[in-house]
Amino acid sequence: MIRRVLAAACLLAGAAVLIALAWPQFFGLQRQFGVAHVVSFRAGAAAIGVTLLVLCLLLAAAGRRIRRFMVSAAALFLVFVLINAAVLSTRGFGDTGFAEAREGDVTVLAWNTLGDATGAEAVAELALSAGADIVSLPETTEELGVEIAALMKAGGSPMWVHTTAFDQVSKARSTTVLTGVDLGRYEVDASIGNTSVLPTVVLRPDDDTAPVIVGVHAVAPLPAEMANWRADLDWLGGLCSGGTMIMAGDFNATLDHMSGLGSGAGTALGGCVDAAEESGSGAVGSWPARLPALIGSPIDHVMATPDWRVEGMRVVQDRDDSGSDHRPVVALYRSAG
Repeated sequence: MIRRVLAAACLLAGAAVLIALAWPQFFGLQRQFGVAHVVSFRAGAAAIGVTLLVLCLLLAAAGRRIRRFMVSAAALFLVFVLINAAVLSTRGFGDTGFAEAREGDVTVLAWNTLGDATGAEAVAELALSAGADIVSLPETTEELGVEIAALMKAGGSPMWVHTTAFDQVSKARSTTVLTGVDLGRYEVDASIGNTSVLPTVVLRPDDDTAPVIVGVHAVAPLPAEMANWRADLDWLGGLCSGGTMIMAGDFNATLDHMSGLGSGAGTALGGCVDAAEESGSGAVGSWPARLPALIGSPIDHVMATPDWRVEGMRVVQDRDDSGSDHRPVVALYRSAG
């Protein structure tokens, strides 16, 4: 009798843990330490769940005394795997199709260069081949940004260079954004605050009809930075709260972490919509580059207010040997007006 009670208690506790890990939003745990890290890698968690499911079935077949318990545990792991598979399928495993860019369209490239590790040529080549109008480069110094802009100008695409740096001690404490000359003049707005540990660049246009451009770099959810990480996401959500805006960069957060931070139906963060989710690529991982994209974590994003319609989005998977631990992401926007 006691054994059955203990077994039932273990199964109930296991069910609660697995539900919390599969859909932490149900308990409001999506931004809590531990749970946030597991849900970052849904595909990997599902693969572990499949392994444990098979192990439980093998143990059930081998031992009659524990068969009922192991079959019940296997059922729990099956539900865990199915929930993750359903979420990943809903977000999409990648649609690299792009509409042909038209006049007025805006192509956005975001790439964390790991402290200039990619070098200028790799970034400029990708930006030129993608036809990028906006290039958001977390962990990139002004010096490298100037080099990239020079190469892009030589390639027929002149760019303005904008950098915000918290200090010169670490290259990770700089974020650079390049904007196409055809977009008009932009100025850095330093009056509205910033992310807490790593800099975000907020660019305001001279033309009020043009979008505000935000080069994002939120801090990672390290044990000592959890409060700052949550504050960064809150601040970014508040930033996208009115007017026309395009945000791109390293958010260090997946759509699960952003749950509850959108201001309306379909918005991921504040009033901004995630291009990957809209285009069916929301399950494709951008970090770390050493893992297959379908196992990695989708923490690099391009987002915009609903007045911009996504015409294509992809996680670039042929630059994994570039020196960065992040994959670039590219999105094409067209005015929805």
